[in-house]
Amino acid sequence: MEISMTVNGEHVTADVEPRTLLVHFLRDHLALTGTHWGCDTSNCGACVVAVDGEPVKSCTMLAAMAGGHDVRTVEGLEKDGVLDPVQEGFMRCHGLQCGFCTPGMMITARALLDNNPDPDDHTIREAISGQICRCTGYTSIVRSVRWAAEHASSTPTEDTAEVTS
Repeated sequence: MEISMTVNGEHVTADVEPRTLLVHFLRDHLALTGTHWGCDTSNCGACVVAVDGEPVKSCTMLAAMAGGHDVRTVEGLEKDGVLDPVQEGFMRCHGLQCGFCTPGMMITARALLDNNPDPDDHTIREAISGQICRCTGYTSIVRSVRWAAEHASSTPTEDTAEVTS
C-alpha cells in the first residue's frame, strides 16, 4: 500500500506492506536509524518518535497509521547544524551512557518541554516513566531535561553553562 506523511519536515511517500511497523518504516525505508528498535512490546520506549507532537512508541504503531501525520525522529531535533536544547542538555549533563534509550528519551523530553516549558523533576520523571534506561539511574536524564528547559531560548555554545552534579 502507498503511504504519505511528513517526517522531520519532509514529505515522504512509499509503498509498504500494510503490516509494516512505523519503527521499521523509519529505519528500513527512510534510513533514519536514530529510532531504536528494542523490545517490540512497548515496554522499553527506545523507539519513541513524535507523531503530531505526541510521543508514540513506534514499535506498536503501523506505518499506515502515521499516514497524513507529522512524524519527528531524533534526527529532526537538530536544525541547520544547531543542536536542540534537549540534545545539548543530554550532552552537557551526561544524560546518556550507552545511548540506546537516548533518542526516545530526547523525543519525549522535547514533547514535554513543548507543552510545559518549566517542568519540575517530578513532572520530568513522570513524562519519561514509559521508557527504560538500564545505565544512568535517571538522575542525569532529569538533570539534562531541566538544563534544556533552562536554556530553551539560548543558542548552544561551548560555554553556555556550567554543568552541576
